[in-house]
Amino acid sequence: MKALIQRVSSAGVTVNGNRIGSINRGLCVFAGIAADDTREDIDYLAAKILGMRIFADNSGKFNLSITEINGELLLISQFTLMATTRKGRRPSFTRAAPPEMAEDMFGELIEKCRLSGLKTETGQFQAYMQVEIVNDGPVTIMLDSRER
Repeated sequence: MKALIQRVSSAGVTVNGNRIGSINRGLCVFAGIAADDTREDIDYLAAKILGMRIFADNSGKFNLSITEINGELLLISQFTLMATTRKGRRPSFTRAAPPEMAEDMFGELIEKCRLSGLKTETGQFQAYMQVEIVNDGPVTIMLDSRER
C-alpha cells in the first residue's frame, strides 16, 4: 500500500461538477492499494499518516503531526500509485488490487483515520475526480507499507 501525502493549506475534490469534499489546513492523501496488501498495511499507513511530523512548531521545525495541530484530512483512492513503469512507455497496473478489494481496504483506511477525531473527507471511489490542492511548503512525502 502506498500513500502520497501532501501538506496543504486547502484541498477539495469535485465529481461531475459537484464538490463532494473539501478541507482547510491538513493533509491531502492519495492512497494506492496493491493486490497483496493486508490489514497490517492499512494499520501501518494510518498510523504513519496520523503521526508523521511534517507541521512546523513555534521554532519552524517539523515537530508536529496532523493530530497535534487538529488538522483536516482529504483521502483520495488512486490506483495509479501502483503503476509499474520499467518496461515500455505505457504504465502497467497489474500490481493494483481488484476494485472490490481496493474499495473495502480504502474504506478501512478512511475509518481508521476518522477514529482520530479529525475531520476526514474523501473522494468517490472509481470516479473521475478533479482534485484541487494548495500544497503548503511544498511538502510532499511518499509512504510505502513495504518499507516497514
